[in-house]
Amino acid sequence: MRHDPGTPYNSLPLLPPAQDLETKAVLKRCVTARAAVAELRRAGELIPDQSVLINTIPLLEAKDSSEIENIVTTNDALFLEASQVEDGNDPAAKEALRYRAALFSGYETLKSRPLTARTAIDICSQIKGVEMDVRKTPGTQLKNSFTGDVIYTPPDGQQRLRDLLGNWEMFANADDDIDPLVRMAVLHYQFEAIHPFLDGNGRTGRILNILVLIQAGLLDIPTLYLSRHIVRTKGDYYRLLQGVTLRGEWEPWIIYMLTAIENTATWTNARIRAIRYLMQNTTDYVRANAPKIYSRELIEIIFAQPYVRISHLIETDIAERHAAARYLKQLASIGILSEEKRGRDKLFIHRKYMDLLGRDDHEFPPYSVPTNEISQTRGLKYKRRSED
Repeated sequence: MRHDPGTPYNSLPLLPPAQDLETKAVLKRCVTARAAVAELRRAGELIPDQSVLINTIPLLEAKDSSEIENIVTTNDALFLEASQVEDGNDPAAKEALRYRAALFSGYETLKSRPLTARTAIDICSQIKGVEMDVRKTPGTQLKNSFTGDVIYTPPDGQQRLRDLLGNWEMFANADDDIDPLVRMAVLHYQFEAIHPFLDGNGRTGRILNILVLIQAGLLDIPTLYLSRHIVRTKGDYYRLLQGVTLRGEWEPWIIYMLTAIENTATWTNARIRAIRYLMQNTTDYVRANAPKIYSRELIEIIFAQPYVRISHLIETDIAERHAAARYLKQLASIGILSEEKRGRDKLFIHRKYMDLLGRDDHEFPPYSVPTNEISQTRGLKYKRRSED
């Protein structure tokens, strides 16, 4: 029976779906998607300081996930806000940073308890910056932003929503043989269909995607930059969600999500390798041009905090205030950092790294290092190609 978009979907079927989810086409796509995720996991392990990835990749995810909801900011505004300078005042950046904080919080929660409906409520509360709970009042509808037509009316009634979330939780933690990637796709549809909160459902659902994969052991840290694919295929995303609701078309939806996972994992893997290469190139350049201040920790901090402050070096025990200021000024004098005054704060910005983070490809112009100073680290080349 065709569902009426203007009527609350109170008959939303429980999980698992009655039909076969792991069709031949789905399983075929699962193989390549899982291989891409495994390669991404290995790439992440090759960065010695995991804070380099944890501080940057989730920020890019936060930016794109917020953009799907028409909350638009820039990488510069985001990292400026993250550096906590006094004149950081971009509301969209602040909201995107709350997304990253919610992602981290959910990631930490998994260390002590599995995914639950409570996890989703806590994540949404952090995203919105206020205490959220399951909707109590009816009347929630999703409308076409151009025509105003109602495209979906989620279930209503707080107890019904809690029951649906309880079923979602059971499926998230079920002991069965469904592939974790397929499970993630099904869980994402169901969460968006339940639409349990007045606002923040999309961003909460996209954080839960990452947590499902971490809980399944496919990722160690939240580095799968999935919103990048969704924001570029927004029309397909909503069309295929609606296809499940209106016609029970699970296979196209699951294949879309598996494709998103594969493409995103492949792209993020190449991005992580580019970061590694730039880190090694930066290391060689600093050793050649400022050997007295070089340390591995100093290089890592300007990648973990590309908008770096003197206080960052002090807090990580790299140097006391006077030495920290001298280190950053010397890195600026040799062209690694650019020094900027923001209010009463002094920032040192790692522009080459910021430029790399803002590019769609993975190329960067390397620092020029004398041949005899170049690291012999196996396999490293500074000439980046997007197909890497």
